[in-house]
Amino acid sequence: MSDLAPRPGTFAAPTDRDHRYKAVQNKLKTLGTAMELAGNELEALLGEMRRNAQRAEGLAVDIANAELDRKFIEMTSQVAVAVGGAAVEVQKLHATAQEVSGLAADARRTHARLYEGLDTIRSGRKERTPKPGFFAH
Repeated sequence: MSDLAPRPGTFAAPTDRDHRYKAVQNKLKTLGTAMELAGNELEALLGEMRRNAQRAEGLAVDIANAELDRKFIEMTSQVAVAVGGAAVEVQKLHATAQEVSGLAADARRTHARLYEGLDTIRSGRKERTPKPGFFAH
């Protein structure tokens, strides 16, 4: 599970205030799809980064074998380590995107289980129904 948490003083993105059943279902589906697509793109990026880190390592070996100045070997090795470290972070981001995608799907199913029946009843009525909170007073 990820360790994502809101930072103090930050707020969630504003919404369109449309909380109807079908609108919420659509928003959850859109979120899940976006995270799945992001996960796919991050997976491709991760593969490229790993290949680049390996190439940089190989290049550092080639530079050492060519007996070039030591500073070029060190710089190339540092690039390999930096790209490898960035790949680790991309892997974490990929895992988080997959997690959010799954959680969005779970939330969508739970929302449907809880409110689909009510939406079916309300949508089938000819009469208007009270807005949420009407009976709270």
